[in-house]
Amino acid sequence: MKDIYDILKEWKKRRVGKFALATLVRAQGSTYRRPGARMLVCADGEMIGSLSAGCLEQDVVARGLEILNTGQPAIMSFDTRKRFGCAGKIDIFIEPAPENFLVDLAENLKARRECLAITRFAGAGLGTRIGRFDYVQEQEHEHEFVQQVHPPIRLFIFGAGADNASLHFLARSLGWQAFEVTDSNELSIQPDAWTAAIVKFHNYGRDFAALQQILPLELRYVGLIGPRKRRNQLLDDLLESGVTMNAGFFAPAGLDLGAETREEIALGIITEIQRVFAHGSGVSLRERKAPIHAALKCPAAPAL
Repeated sequence: MKDIYDILKEWKKRRVGKFALATLVRAQGSTYRRPGARMLVCADGEMIGSLSAGCLEQDVVARGLEILNTGQPAIMSFDTRKRFGCAGKIDIFIEPAPENFLVDLAENLKARRECLAITRFAGAGLGTRIGRFDYVQEQEHEHEFVQQVHPPIRLFIFGAGADNASLHFLARSLGWQAFEVTDSNELSIQPDAWTAAIVKFHNYGRDFAALQQILPLELRYVGLIGPRKRRNQLLDDLLESGVTMNAGFFAPAGLDLGAETREEIALGIITEIQRVFAHGSGVSLRERKAPIHAALKCPAAPAL
């Protein structure tokens, strides 16, 4: 999703400019990126987003600039077995970036609504647009790539301190939105499926007060920084006060990376959040028996 967030950010800066939008619509075999990867080509040749590890982007930029002149969409196919380090084939659809698609996408993400980005790359009606969730069940999509787009992960960090800098840095690098909360009593949020929280006041009473407010929201991820002994004490007191636990509570927060410094601890926490939201296993890829990339599934309508 970060490609899409970065593309929108650049588009908002250059609303009067001309752009080409490149979308990876089909992949066979082993490829660095999977369908849904997108890249924006600006009229000055600048590119935002990526379609590979950097092997073919310049070729796509050159073709994108041609398409900006002709206005005619095109497909570029790459056999990565011959020129590059992967062992597959990819098709990239390049089109003049549709203004209505970018406007609709920006509005949906600003409102934190999930939506479908539908790219038709063959036949009539070429181009990318925003569609309804029931669209998937209504029609065949042999010549279309349908992608579910969700808002960026919104991370609330409860508690101040020097260790927040690394959390903010890593969150921003992933395209997330990070907010620092110094007084949990002043928090007023409308949680959604892409909201996470970290509690790190390093003070028993303030941690307790924050968890009292956050845990009933049933977020997919609530992390508590601190030792297991203090966690157990907090859990006992929270249960006595009527607060129930769910599978989204992670304490102590973070994956076991042998972390010691602030930066390493932040990496373990951000990695754990990424694993939860992306449904990753967290195991070393060397030990994974299944393909690195999960099989793509048609998006379903979100639960109401």
